[in-house]
Amino acid sequence: MATLLRSALRPLRPLGGRRGPAADVPLRGVRHGAGLLYPGHIPTSPLQKALLAAGSAGMSLYNPYRHDMVAVLGETTGHRVLKGLRDQMRKDPEGAEILQERPRISLSTLDLDKLRSLPEGSLGQEYLRFLDVNVVISVSWDRALRRNLHSAQRVSPDTRAPTRFVDDEELAYVIQRYREVHDVLHTLLGMPTNILGEIVVKWFEAVQTGLPMCILGALFGPIRLSAQSLQVLVSELIPWAVQNGRRAPCVLNLYYERRWEQPLLALREELGITEPPAVHVRGPA
Repeated sequence: MATLLRSALRPLRPLGGRRGPAADVPLRGVRHGAGLLYPGHIPTSPLQKALLAAGSAGMSLYNPYRHDMVAVLGETTGHRVLKGLRDQMRKDPEGAEILQERPRISLSTLDLDKLRSLPEGSLGQEYLRFLDVNVVISVSWDRALRRNLHSAQRVSPDTRAPTRFVDDEELAYVIQRYREVHDVLHTLLGMPTNILGEIVVKWFEAVQTGLPMCILGALFGPIRLSAQSLQVLVSELIPWAVQNGRRAPCVLNLYYERRWEQPLLALREELGITEPPAVHVRGPA
């Protein structure tokens, strides 16, 4: 048990010559050794999951930027909700295609040159701009990531933790997909990666998915906000996020990789997502 907890609570280590967290692994239903359903799978008992959930919840509340702890919390508390999300995807033509083809969003699967060549205002162009703002994308990527490893706001498609504790390979893909489209949602909602922006996205995701980790982040994330930011959050941003989360169809049913050329404004209109309130969310919260 101690070994399991140490493994789960170890910080993310995406460097050291490796690409991102299993970015090219399709998460198919093939046995990978005794009891293993997919690469990186760690089978756990209900008691072990409860202990992991408690430990990861504490760490997530202490440091909301511990994405590895948020990931463990989601995997150990969201089984029933993941089944519901999977069923929604199965019933939707685009979502069912995603489940069948298992696309992945990572630096190794993204064609950055193609995204740069897309028209101004397209989803792909805006997503690339989001990445450029939040992490350095260049030939010196590894060195840049090392320099910014401890910078809370620095994110990339490859800093998301791989699925480990979900004991169903299809549900493991569903939560992996959720993580990999998280930054696309930032782009879709026009939210930065500071604490205030993350909380707004968490409120949207909580309404959309019902995942316990999203609800926890939405409710307890504001603890670290200043009084001014908290007032803006409660009076304007949360109502906007909740309203749009309820109105929009399930965002896991969007095959984003086939929509990079679509104008971002057109995609927002298709989903019923309105422009965010004209308040300052760009600086530190």
